[in-house]
Amino acid sequence: MSGVYDDSVGVEVSSDSFWEVGNYKRTVKRIDDGHRLCNDLMNCIHERARIEKGYAQQLTEWAKRWKQLVEKGPQYGTVERAWCAFMSEAEKVSELHLEVKGSLMNEDFEKIKNWQKEAFHKQMMGGFKETKEAEDGFRKAQKPWAKKLKEVEAAKKAYHAACKEEKLAVSRETNSKADPALNPEQLKKLQDKVERSKQDVLKTKEKYEKSLKELDNATPQYMENMEQVFEQCQQFEEKRLRFFREVLLEVQKHLDLSNVASYKNIYRELEQNIKTADAVEDLRWFRANQGPGMSMNWPQFEEWSADLNRTLSRREKKKASDGVTLTGINQTGDQVSQPNKHSSVSSYEKNQSYPTDWSDEESNNPFSSTDANGDTNPFDEDTSPAMEVRVRALYDYEGQEQDELSFKAGDELTKMENEDEQGWCKGRLDNGQVGLYPANYVEPIQ
Repeated sequence: MSGVYDDSVGVEVSSDSFWEVGNYKRTVKRIDDGHRLCNDLMNCIHERARIEKGYAQQLTEWAKRWKQLVEKGPQYGTVERAWCAFMSEAEKVSELHLEVKGSLMNEDFEKIKNWQKEAFHKQMMGGFKETKEAEDGFRKAQKPWAKKLKEVEAAKKAYHAACKEEKLAVSRETNSKADPALNPEQLKKLQDKVERSKQDVLKTKEKYEKSLKELDNATPQYMENMEQVFEQCQQFEEKRLRFFREVLLEVQKHLDLSNVASYKNIYRELEQNIKTADAVEDLRWFRANQGPGMSMNWPQFEEWSADLNRTLSRREKKKASDGVTLTGINQTGDQVSQPNKHSSVSSYEKNQSYPTDWSDEESNNPFSSTDANGDTNPFDEDTSPAMEVRVRALYDYEGQEQDELSFKAGDELTKMENEDEQGWCKGRLDNGQVGLYPANYVEPIQ
């Protein structure tokens, strides 16, 4: 037998090499992927910008809410200012994060968008011009070599078939020699078949070798042409990679607030404000304004006066602020109008003393808080209806007077009237007790 044949030779061995016919498509696809990656990066930056905006809004809302709570709460003095410095910090940081959001969208996002528009040119029939140019370049470079490869495959197939036929003919001839029933003429035919198959093997082998040699000769030119197109694609991709690196560095600069001078100043100022908090100074202030250091109009002997003046209770002040004018009654017949008295009552001022020229011991005054029988003054209740709202206590509160409610943080009650000018509301506990309480000690139940 002139040719060596093996059944395993006919099995196609798949290859993932770039040089295989059609495998250049991965390089072409990379161009389309570059356009998609631009969209992905823009979406990534857009989402981060939304996060920056949301964080800035949350900081602002937090600062506003807690600034009100601290200012209306029981904290005072330099420690109160130090506490409020955190809210100022939040407002300033919020502004910086809004600037970050603006830089991401107005600079980075737009930069990618413009580069993508300049780098990729859409065709009317779909796809991109750059993709089609790469596809056409690879196809043109590969076409001659692919044609010769096809001829090699055909010659190889014919050669292998001839080898297989030769092997069968030789096998039949060998078996016929051992068969006594076979006549010489039949044996001669088998021998002729073997001879023809050997000649076919020689011819197909020669053709196979010739086509393979032609393919080998065409391979260097094929590789050169493919390399040229591939390098063009590499240059295009290099531009995209370098651009992405540049943009990512810009994004990093915009996100890194540690290098922003104003950001450092915010926390330097915050630290200074906290360090200025002075416990001794606050205690001295409280002693002078709320403690034994306060001035006092000690009781002294006073001659009787015809004017029946008295101290307005907090509830009567509320009526005055709502437009009700309280007047004194002159027993001599002359009616003197009692002017309205508005006083801002804070959590520190509600127990302070008032001038001694006021008195609420006039039993004949019809506007006193209670009559001789202890019944409530009809002017103490509002005649205008108010919508009741359920609220929840934020802090513990212990009533300081009989007409005030006491509750614990987390307790729920019903607000019957809106906050007055002095910061007090009228409410009702679940046990039915009605009284006043500080408005800033509760929040509406959502």
